[in-house]
Amino acid sequence: MREEVQAYLSTRQDLLFFIRNQPVWYRRLSREPYALKECELASKQFFGQTFPQKVDRFQNQLNMVNTMLALMTQQNQ
Repeated sequence: MREEVQAYLSTRQDLLFFIRNQPVWYRRLSREPYALKECELASKQFFGQTFPQKVDRFQNQLNMVNTMLALMTQQNQ
């Protein structure tokens, strides 16, 4: 792997963890160092940091709060 890629990965612990869990990316970055942006995108999808995933998580939390409130109001009646 190129030294520039290794230096960049040493500054990004999340990418380093992702590459250790997905060794296919280690091989790919060794052959194609310009695929670093694609690796970052795959890492975001892996960790659930894309915008649609964040919206889904927020929506699930909101539904849970609504359910809890509905249960509380039913018990108080």
